[in-house]
Amino acid sequence: MDGCNVANVQPDLSGTFYGSESYMYEQLWKLCAGPLCHLPNLGDKVYYFPQGHIELVEAATREELNQIQSNFDLPSKLECRVISVRLKAEKNTDQVYAEITLIPDARQVVIPTQNDSQYRPKVNSFMKILTASDTSTHGGLSVPKRSATECLPPLDMDIPVPTQDILTKDLHDSVWKFKHSFRGTPQRHLLTTGWSAFVTTKSLVAGDAFILLRGETGELRVGIRRARHQQGNITSSLVSTENMRHGVIASALHAFNNQCMFTVVFKPRSSQFIVKYDKFLDAVNNKFNVGSRFTMRFEAEDFSVKRYSGTIIGVDNFSPHWKDSEWRSLQVQWDELASFPRPEKVSPWEIEHIPPSSNIPQSFLLKNKRSRHVNKIGSSSFSPHLLPPILTQNPEVVQPSMNNEGGTSLRLFGVSLVVPSGKNESYQVSNTSKLCQKKEFGLTQKFKLPKMAESKQFSSTRSCTKVQMQGVTVGRALDLSVLNGYDQLIHELEKLFDLGGELQSRNQWEMVFIDHEGDHVLIGDVPWLEFCNMVKKILICSKEEVNKLKSERTICQTKSKA
Repeated sequence: MDGCNVANVQPDLSGTFYGSESYMYEQLWKLCAGPLCHLPNLGDKVYYFPQGHIELVEAATREELNQIQSNFDLPSKLECRVISVRLKAEKNTDQVYAEITLIPDARQVVIPTQNDSQYRPKVNSFMKILTASDTSTHGGLSVPKRSATECLPPLDMDIPVPTQDILTKDLHDSVWKFKHSFRGTPQRHLLTTGWSAFVTTKSLVAGDAFILLRGETGELRVGIRRARHQQGNITSSLVSTENMRHGVIASALHAFNNQCMFTVVFKPRSSQFIVKYDKFLDAVNNKFNVGSRFTMRFEAEDFSVKRYSGTIIGVDNFSPHWKDSEWRSLQVQWDELASFPRPEKVSPWEIEHIPPSSNIPQSFLLKNKRSRHVNKIGSSSFSPHLLPPILTQNPEVVQPSMNNEGGTSLRLFGVSLVVPSGKNESYQVSNTSKLCQKKEFGLTQKFKLPKMAESKQFSSTRSCTKVQMQGVTVGRALDLSVLNGYDQLIHELEKLFDLGGELQSRNQWEMVFIDHEGDHVLIGDVPWLEFCNMVKKILICSKEEVNKLKSERTICQTKSKA
């Protein structure tokens, strides 16, 4: 195991606490770890899964993992308490990791607790995904104006070329000196002298992210996050996988048999093999069954968090040598493709359960809008994901099919129009009059489309969508029909409001849209085509405002309507 530390006697725990680093170091570490990293606190009761830990430290086959367990009589999970959490970074790669010290069944030991009431100083930060120009050895780093104002010391704008030298520290306490200037055409904030050395030393490439923090006292910290494709390109400074595998087993087995402390290394982008006790109980009590719907969060290529939905197609202990193991006990099938690999088996605590559509009230704000019912003439309601793909992707298409009585069933805007067999009938949709013309025996009759069809038709023909940013008096308009997805949308919004990468990072701003029912939904929570059909207005709000809306149960929660 990485940095294995086994103690034969119970030590004095009074000096062990959550990280000996400064608050600035802790905040920088968390930004470098990413939004999906959730560490336990001091004193937390957790479950430790040695099976999951072994699987992550080495890409071993299932047979090798089962053989390891057969040689050591070790349970599939250990109930432990957290003794200490130390935040660190690899010297060669700057990849962050945490050394977490655990003790099994610590009922006779006084466990230190974390003091959450202590003063938390204000920290400003920004993150920029580096471009090819940023990583060029002959250039510098362009900093967005808002980020420079909040995170860099103020420049003297009275001199012809405002310039200053700034000193920063990274996670290794190495000092980096940059020249900060405001120049160019158009004028912009630049980090120049010292930047090329930083890029070369850290082996940065386009797609990596640069992070800068400024504390209340003016202290500056810098860090990086590697792009996904960079993960395996730089040699780790930790011990070899062979030692890691044997260390995990030896340490966990010794701790289990002797009720003593042991230390594990946790990497943020790995699966959750240390799970909080309450979270584990909530997950297993969800009773995931075959056919259950779920969502799971992933970190995308641009470091944003994206949710993908799927269906459980198998529930079993897929590692029979580990008795009663919940680790990766759910076999899943994903709804849509992704640009990165996703697991075929997941653990219950890694996913969020989507309630059956029949239990969702009409006012439920979707994390997945597809669970809303569509009424079908002459039958009970059904779920839209059961429709043929051409209808779910383009609801204005009239799709013919044969019914059980030999007649033709036309689905118009998701509504089934049954045509009896033996009649020479055809239907034609008029976009301008919103009337359906029925031709029968040479005569033309007109009737109005269902109300749902009218609203769908109206929303799909709207050319531009209003965009409003918090604090900006004048709004904007954006034509969604010329965009191909969320990445282009974010890029265009940043250009409209001169945000320079701030929407990509989502450190300060969140994007919300109002749908045709007046509900507020986070942008990215529904597939792109559905978003284009239902969006009525786009809002760019501060994270504080979005958190306030969430606390008021206005976003992605059940909301009662009068």
